[in-house]
Amino acid sequence: MPVSRLLAIMAKLRDPDGGCPWDLEQDFASIAPYTIEEAYEVDDAIRREDWNGLRDELGDLLLQVVFHAQMAREAGKFDFEDVVRAICDKLERRHPHVFGDATIETAAAQTDAWEKQKAGERAARGAASAMDGVPLALPALLRARKLSSRARRAGLASGEVEPITANALGALLFAAVERAERAGIDPEQALRDASAAFELRVREDEEDRKSVV
Repeated sequence: MPVSRLLAIMAKLRDPDGGCPWDLEQDFASIAPYTIEEAYEVDDAIRREDWNGLRDELGDLLLQVVFHAQMAREAGKFDFEDVVRAICDKLERRHPHVFGDATIETAAAQTDAWEKQKAGERAARGAASAMDGVPLALPALLRARKLSSRARRAGLASGEVEPITANALGALLFAAVERAERAGIDPEQALRDASAAFELRVREDEEDRKSVV
């Protein structure tokens, strides 16, 4: 099987006896930037509708998964089969309308059920806030979006916003970046700071609600 071949190749590359010196020097932290880069290259191939390129980029991304799994195996933490088993379990658990007896009629209802399932899983892991588990390493705009979405679903978002078109919003974002550049401000860091302030406000609101109850 091709996957078995890939796993064997990765194990050989990491073999202290005759493996590749570069691969042997790597660890989780040093490989992580390559993992992120490969995910962006997958996105780029999709946007360009380069299907041969997408095939190759998906292979590169799969290599990153195998690389991390091999290092975890060596450290006695988990292996590739554990990774596959975990995602299979998660997919079945989050699709009870397919693998169980639940009924979900629309994609919107599935999205809502998915988010509730994830919230339940976070709570089971001991998450105390709707803000828990949003990775700090995400690009600032994506992280801000996730924080805002989490707060809204938890009923913690403040007020209504005026409707706006995608073009108008894009122009507004570009204007903000341009203004930041002229002022010598890093817009990525500025948004990270604003997200941190928003996250703190939501966490304080959650604590206030708990004290009232």
